[in-house]
Amino acid sequence: MAHPPEMKQRIRALYVHEGLGLEQAAQKLKVSPRTASRWKQEAFDAGDDWDKARAASMLAGEGAEAVSRVVLEEFLKLFQSTLQEVTAEQMRPLEKAEAMSRLADAYTKTIRAIQKSAPELNRLAVASEVLQLLAKFVRDRFPAHAAAFMEVLEPFGEALVKTYG
Repeated sequence: MAHPPEMKQRIRALYVHEGLGLEQAAQKLKVSPRTASRWKQEAFDAGDDWDKARAASMLAGEGAEAVSRVVLEEFLKLFQSTLQEVTAEQMRPLEKAEAMSRLADAYTKTIRAIQKSAPELNRLAVASEVLQLLAKFVRDRFPAHAAAFMEVLEPFGEALVKTYG
């Protein structure tokens, strides 16, 4: 189905200026998510990076704190899903430990960067760090309970973001 040219501009505006996800923007305007994704890629190829424009728009409209909040939310989602994959993956123990170490390092660096750019998010960073320490404690001391703990940790992490973020 062909869309009028201004539809692409409307999708971009919803994504860049209103902060909707690409799929949400597409749904709102009754455009297929694949089409919206293709438009975004075509714009990128032509030099219009919607993600950079989105970050700049948020920075200009709401400040660095809002950008930091979005970065933190996205990182926590990625962190949780990666942690689940690593714990579920059939790997040698040393490989799994290396993957966990890299993930923990990325977590620490991200949290530190966010603390510097948005000090008011420090409470969330501290709460997240406590969860990280608790996860390590459970893995080290109670490995038989690690899977159940991970099942609880993910929704609790989301609740922390709602409370502190």
